[in-house]
Amino acid sequence: MLAVRLPQEIEARLDFLAKKTGRTKTFYVREAVLEHLEELEDYYLAASRSEKNLPGIPLEEVERRLDLAD
Repeated sequence: MLAVRLPQEIEARLDFLAKKTGRTKTFYVREAVLEHLEELEDYYLAASRSEKNLPGIPLEEVERRLDLAD
């Protein structure tokens, strides 16, 4: 279970969409989370790693490991 506080404008937009389509606001919030969660994970996990100043891997090494080198 999760409770989310949204700005009134967003709440109103969700309410309008739900009424016009016959679906629930919960349906659309779930859809939005599922649609964007992977992008958020990628961004914030990368930012977290970056903040830890872990050593990077040169592009040439990545290409070699993935067998992408010419």
